[in-house]
Amino acid sequence: MKEAWVSALRKYRFLWMLASAALTGLCVVLPMCGFLEWISLVPAALVLFIMAEDRSVRLRRFYGYGFFFFMCYYVVNYHWFLAMYPLAFLNVSKGLAAGIVAFSWLGLSALQASGGAFVFLVAAICLRSRTTVKMPLLAPFLLCAIWTFFEWTQTLGWVGVPWGRLSLGQTAYLPMIQSASLFGSYFVTFLLLCTNFCIAYLLLHVRARRICAFCAAGACLGNLLLGTVLCLSDTDTGRSVRVAGIQGNISSKDKFDQSMVDETFRSYRENTEAAVREGAELILWPETAMAYTYSPESLAGRFMAECATENRVTLLAGVFTEDGQDHLYNSIMAIAPDGTVSQTVYSKRHLVPFGEYVPLRPLVEALVPMMTEMATMDLTPGDDPAIFETEVGKLGSIICFDSIYDQLTLDSTRAGAELICLSTNDSWFGDSAAAYMHNAQAKLRAVECGRYLVRAANTGYSTIISPHGEIIADTPILEEGYVIADVTLRSNVTLYVQIGNAFVFFCGAFFAGVLVCGVFLRIKDRGRSAEENPK
Repeated sequence: MKEAWVSALRKYRFLWMLASAALTGLCVVLPMCGFLEWISLVPAALVLFIMAEDRSVRLRRFYGYGFFFFMCYYVVNYHWFLAMYPLAFLNVSKGLAAGIVAFSWLGLSALQASGGAFVFLVAAICLRSRTTVKMPLLAPFLLCAIWTFFEWTQTLGWVGVPWGRLSLGQTAYLPMIQSASLFGSYFVTFLLLCTNFCIAYLLLHVRARRICAFCAAGACLGNLLLGTVLCLSDTDTGRSVRVAGIQGNISSKDKFDQSMVDETFRSYRENTEAAVREGAELILWPETAMAYTYSPESLAGRFMAECATENRVTLLAGVFTEDGQDHLYNSIMAIAPDGTVSQTVYSKRHLVPFGEYVPLRPLVEALVPMMTEMATMDLTPGDDPAIFETEVGKLGSIICFDSIYDQLTLDSTRAGAELICLSTNDSWFGDSAAAYMHNAQAKLRAVECGRYLVRAANTGYSTIISPHGEIIADTPILEEGYVIADVTLRSNVTLYVQIGNAFVFFCGAFFAGVLVCGVFLRIKDRGRSAEENPK
């Protein structure tokens, strides 16, 4: 019986990997389906185990298997690029818009898959190492460590985009993501993988069924129990502040249109005044809500100061700034209730490739000129968490793309942020899954750092998120309005804030150690063989 289904898995391996990748990608896109993520990777894991045990399959083929799996996964994950057509904010032809959308969707998927493919290759090498042969029960945990480490590498460099980390699929079930406060969202990924790979391994190896079943159930149910305890045991002890995030519903196209200046000012003025009437002490405007280069004398600069002073409120607003050396930044300015502009300026630290700058611009302009349409000039990234010391409290800022990189929010919290203020522009997403996926990233950041997070988006999705990842206030997408709620300024630090990504580095050391031990054992065996069979 076993031989029959193993043979079927081998024969139809690409279909099984396709189904596994698509279902897992669906869970990340639609977290309400996240319960399926605890078993969705079993078919892919079975294929990997079976093919790795077949020594006639050359290692280079595993890179191809990995590329196929991750390509299918990311095509589902990035399907929302289709919702950006016809790129109205660029004023390009429909044909060019279709080309840019298709190239972005498939090109980014292929780029991510080319890195993810190494997960399968390194996994096969580890599974065939002398260490794993001698200690076969290491196999499922090795794969968990390799995949988890790969997720972390996606935060490195411009080619790394951690949009599809597995833990996002659990954000609809708050107890399942609380362990991120201990070891980061990568730990949630590890537990997901542990359940999937242990189930796959026990299906193939009868003798390992008890221990694998225990580990699979322990990873899932243990995480649920731990998360429930963490949710129930945590309490707010800091000062309460009423905060609001303004959603002006001014799209990327409209906010750069000079004829929309009056409408932009009206929207932000009226919603700010309405939020203050409800008791807001802190107002957050979205990313480049004022799509101008800031100066105190400019129209936008005077308008921002008026909104703060007339309403006697602390205002954080998104603008462009310059440093006098022709460097343009995407920034957040802070204005006190008396109109004083803070000398501290936060500038976006992780810019969007091809959106805010073009990496390797001369090469891209020569090979794929249409990809420069979205970034005709290059912004400069910031390099400082830049905590705002305000009457309200110590405020840490992140902007849009920053929020998918855990290290940036971690740096802000370590620098003393008592509240995280996230300004973003998701208007090009429309009402697609991308807007909600981006917000799910913010939920993970709140849990990891144990901070309330207020999120203001130009056209939505604007939210206020608790330290447990609960959305306590939100405003529908593509509607003008604001989110408002009482939050607690917190100074406590989670274990993750203290140790950072130590768990990821442990995973890397684990599989690297297995590879090194395998080489050592191979050398030792060859030496013993030479002694037993001298020439």
